[in-house]
Amino acid sequence: MTVTGDGWRRLDSVHEYVTVPHVLISSPGPTYILAGVGEAGRDISRRDLDRRIARLAIPALGAIAAEPLYNLADTAIVGHLGREPLDALAIATATLSVVVWLAVFLSTATTTQVSRHAARGERTAAGRAVGAAYVVAAGWGVVTTAVIMLITPVMVTLLGGHGATGGAAVSYIRIAALGLPFLYLSYAGNGHLTGLENTRTPLLIAVAANTVNVALEIWFVFGLQAGLAGSAWGTVAAQVLAAAAYGCASRRSATPPVRPRASDISTVLADGHRLSVRTIALGVVPLAATAVTARLGPVPLAGQQIAYRLWTLLSLSTDALAVPAQVYVSAALSRGDRPAAEGAARRTLALGLAAGIGLAGLTAALALFAPGAFTQDPAVRQAAVTALLCAAFTQPLAAVAYVYDGIILGLGDYAAMRRAMILAIAAFVPLAALVLRFHWLGLPGVWAALGCWLAARTVLLGRRWATSAADPLPLPPPPAARR
Repeated sequence: MTVTGDGWRRLDSVHEYVTVPHVLISSPGPTYILAGVGEAGRDISRRDLDRRIARLAIPALGAIAAEPLYNLADTAIVGHLGREPLDALAIATATLSVVVWLAVFLSTATTTQVSRHAARGERTAAGRAVGAAYVVAAGWGVVTTAVIMLITPVMVTLLGGHGATGGAAVSYIRIAALGLPFLYLSYAGNGHLTGLENTRTPLLIAVAANTVNVALEIWFVFGLQAGLAGSAWGTVAAQVLAAAAYGCASRRSATPPVRPRASDISTVLADGHRLSVRTIALGVVPLAATAVTARLGPVPLAGQQIAYRLWTLLSLSTDALAVPAQVYVSAALSRGDRPAAEGAARRTLALGLAAGIGLAGLTAALALFAPGAFTQDPAVRQAAVTALLCAAFTQPLAAVAYVYDGIILGLGDYAAMRRAMILAIAAFVPLAALVLRFHWLGLPGVWAALGCWLAARTVLLGRRWATSAADPLPLPPPPAARR
């Protein structure tokens, strides 16, 4: 047992904590002693951990799947307008994905901050962290919209968009950019609720917003004959509604947002800097893959758009396990409980790998019939089948990489995440360059490059978690410090 100067006592080795009165210990306050834990106790603990993981992961799965499901519906709707609008959508969504990813730190960093403060009983500090996230989200969103309006033509040209296809992509991006401030506010609200271990409300908001989105898109595209632009306007309307819903949910939570201090905003910006560089590195590869595919021709590009949407829907489902990994690792480490953090990490990794293997078979099965739901063009359907069969092999790698993302986010080492993402690009570039040089490598070559990238991410993040055992653990603050 370690006794510190502030009166807190912590065991050096622990499996289970129990709080008991003990006449031989005279200092006031809770006292933690090690209780013997047999095999039955460990089994109960694992079952309890599985229940806690499921309680966060299942609603998170629905919320995560809602966006790719909408993207699939969007692709199906636009696909019936013809090959040219579908190509424009592929370029537009690839461009916007980078902008969207740049603000994901508003969710991920807020989740970690709220989880840490909540685990330590610091409700006011949690509220300030949430308030800072909302302030940064609003400002960041407005600035990003202005920049996107200016640089969109250049971005579309770099991605191979020319002529009518490029013009349609530019129009789509500029309309969709109007919704970015509201999307960023939703990210802050999502991070707040997830940090409080509430993933059910984000699920309800995601389902409602995307249902409205699809309904509006069908009306705008086919009813009002607004074409591709109608799809973008439907998305903006849904993002406004989602931001309003998150704002209401945050105010009704146990730690409502309060006016942040300058230091709170500085913390969000510092975390955002580290995570944004990581996100840029993360977004470069899918963006580069789209650029490489665009140079293979319009048929491979359209087929890749269909396959990538399906792959994203399936692979991101394992990202639901990253949510409990992040929340439980962060909370356990903030309490100084390394064994609990390791247990959560091991279990989510095992579940993620199993899910990834299952998704590999499902992705291959979808290749047999799914492309026909998105296009009537036989050449595009064949390209999508080829891409899906190749994509199936990457699902286990994607699953483990996503879970490790959550673990390292819970660890709070954003610099390590940034470093891993930058280094992983080096695994993608050689094969991607070969595809550009030898077009006959086609979509299999593109997916082989993506597979190498995912494998490198997994190895680098896994190595950081393994070395984190030597990191010092924080001690909980005294009760008087909790406010």
